[in-house]
Amino acid sequence: MILDKEHAMLQKLYRQFAETEFTKELLEELEETGEFNREIHDKMAKYGFMGVKIPKQYGGAGGDYLAYALLIEEFARVSCVLSIYANTSNSLGGGPLMLAGSEEQKKKYLPQVADGSKIMGFALTEPGAGSDAGGMTSTAVLDGDEWVLNGRKTFISGAPFDDWIMVFAQTDPSQKGSRGISLFILDTKLPGVSFGAHENKMGIIGYPTSDLIMEDVRIPKDCLVGELNKGFSYAMKTLDGGRLGMAAQAVGVAQSCLEEATKYAKERKQFGRRIADFQGISFMLADMATDVEAARQLVYHAAQLKDANSPDATLACSIAKYFAAEAANRCAYKAVQIHGGYGYIKEYKVERLYRDARITSIYEGTSQVQQMVIASNILNKIK
Repeated sequence: MILDKEHAMLQKLYRQFAETEFTKELLEELEETGEFNREIHDKMAKYGFMGVKIPKQYGGAGGDYLAYALLIEEFARVSCVLSIYANTSNSLGGGPLMLAGSEEQKKKYLPQVADGSKIMGFALTEPGAGSDAGGMTSTAVLDGDEWVLNGRKTFISGAPFDDWIMVFAQTDPSQKGSRGISLFILDTKLPGVSFGAHENKMGIIGYPTSDLIMEDVRIPKDCLVGELNKGFSYAMKTLDGGRLGMAAQAVGVAQSCLEEATKYAKERKQFGRRIADFQGISFMLADMATDVEAARQLVYHAAQLKDANSPDATLACSIAKYFAAEAANRCAYKAVQIHGGYGYIKEYKVERLYRDARITSIYEGTSQVQQMVIASNILNKIK
């Protein structure tokens, strides 16, 4: 796919920002502390990156899905974890509100998300309900003019510093499976809201993750988003776009792996020759380049289908997420292998890329969930 002039300019802007602002010192600080860096978040917001996909009438840039994919890819090429900073507001955070929120809710919350003054998270997963989101046990019971929330969510990215969280809970436990689930806006400063300890993760260090605990939390009745008992469908539609973002993230990681491995292979000498001149190494680089380009084209194609509101977009997003995530892991493996022992040392970027790549095939729908979605679509489509 050849980008048009507008998207090519956006791509250049995103790349320049990442290469200039995501300094080695910042990346090392994130790895050492594991803490959220508000300064770089605010700088991203200043450039409008937090609202790339948020409509202009709510303070965003009103960009399309392709612009969003380019943003995440270029940021992830330099730093996977910092790509999440810009992703959340445009995807799982602001996404459900853009999809199902009332006009009043959009006007109240989205401008503050777009300008970065507030951070909005997403809470679907529970300790006993990961891929099986319909098996959640968190509840919301209407008591007069308030909803009372109880339950525990797990692996919630950004939970410790989120201002608001989009929370899914059972509102009609008598209905089985995914039915009877509703969506709410939760103010994290309310009484009864607490968080678990920060998870000590393998990768994407610098974006704290923890449990969200709700104990008799009372929220106003108007914090219900969309229709009662329709929350699960909102979650799935939001994840549709989120998977596109994570696929783009995987492409960025894979591209970085290719670049680091290529540079090293041209510099490193063994047996009096560059290791890049050995067929075993050059073929690995060829495999990586092929994976990167194939994944990129799948992502851009899925973005175009999303922008066209095509009925094939869901399938395309799952295919892109599945292939790109697995490709990123393959590229990370080969990048470390090409570096040899040095690839196992934290001083080299590929060590971090190897750890960061692993999450792409897990969150926002594992590779196995993507296979289920793809297979289901194909079986229903081909008669």
